[in-house]
Amino acid sequence: MTYDMLLLRFGEFTLKGRNRNRFEKSMLNHVKSVIRPFPKAKILKEYGRMYVELNGESPDALIEVLRKVFGLVSISPVRVCPSELDAIIETAVDFIGKSQLSDNTTFKVNARRVWKKFPHSSHEMNHLIGSPLLRTYPQLKVQVRNPQIELKVEIREDLTYLFHEAVSAVGGYPLGSNGKAMLLLSGGIDSPVAAWSAMRRGLEVECVHFYSYPYTSQQAKDKVIELTKILSNYAGRIKLHLVPFTDVQTSFTGLGQDNLMITLMRRAMLRITTMIAERENALAIVTGDSLGQVASQTLPSMNVIGKATDLPILRPLVMMDKNDIINLAKEIGTFETSILPFEDCCTLFVPKSPTTNPNLRIVESIESSLVDLPEKLQIAVENKETIILKNGKQMTKGDNESQDEVVKEEWF
Repeated sequence: MTYDMLLLRFGEFTLKGRNRNRFEKSMLNHVKSVIRPFPKAKILKEYGRMYVELNGESPDALIEVLRKVFGLVSISPVRVCPSELDAIIETAVDFIGKSQLSDNTTFKVNARRVWKKFPHSSHEMNHLIGSPLLRTYPQLKVQVRNPQIELKVEIREDLTYLFHEAVSAVGGYPLGSNGKAMLLLSGGIDSPVAAWSAMRRGLEVECVHFYSYPYTSQQAKDKVIELTKILSNYAGRIKLHLVPFTDVQTSFTGLGQDNLMITLMRRAMLRITTMIAERENALAIVTGDSLGQVASQTLPSMNVIGKATDLPILRPLVMMDKNDIINLAKEIGTFETSILPFEDCCTLFVPKSPTTNPNLRIVESIESSLVDLPEKLQIAVENKETIILKNGKQMTKGDNESQDEVVKEEWF
């Protein structure tokens, strides 16, 4: 079917009163970013709505990328015609005729006269459009409540818009509209889902991954880069900080406190992430913790680990069931990459019996005995590698903008 434009509907941020313009500006920037590969497409903005003129671009291809734009709740393909009665009826008959109709398909017409000088009222237009449809397609049956097809007709001064489908989008808040946070990204199932969930609530995220060469392989590192590429299809652009963690991690071995190894490592990760957050002007840390799932995610463990930073720790998955997390990972496209058999540094150094109830005083005493630990944390930060993932691709100096320019560029 041939369409003329797409109608984009905003989500819950439309209730935000004075802040609405800021949210809509963020939304506009994100939409502009994702439709750049479609040079003929053009954005039209109205209060509370946004349209994308297709101008020959594929509606299916555009819908596929726009469905991932945070803040959009649904997308409707639209037919456009002059605001004249005959043209509206002719377009409606053609539009419905190209839909999949079966015997006793229920429908109704829902006309709205936005342009008050149009000679027929909204109620009159329901009948003036519905009657020709019934004559042309006898398999149609009128049903006012819950029809299979609800043809919506918006009559404006210059043009009239007709649509009856609504493709679901991700919803939430426009990306970056609620600030920036650092995300601890492992190679597992949970943390990419936490990243997506945080972005859906309007957070711009920068990912931090810890690797322990030679204990972890290049494939494990590549796996995390691939996960970030997938997330960048939703975000437009994401920074990934790859932090060498071997020296920090091995400093906790041989202390006779193997049961506290994960607690010590996680606290060190939070300290390093906090240092990166200060440089990147991030105001929180996001983790993939799910309450009770592993030893470091019991309430006592999360309490002791969390005291390593003054930044708020956001845990989007904390009350989610593992099956629900897996289903969401499959939905957003990260699951198949997450289950690749390349282990991260935490997995390799898990002790046989990690504590589920660490003692903060003992943990802090161990840390204070490692006099060179602060220096090792600082060195890890200084030696991190930062790469940019944009729309599913890794940015390089040959991609029209140098790495420095990418880092300095404002969001979108």
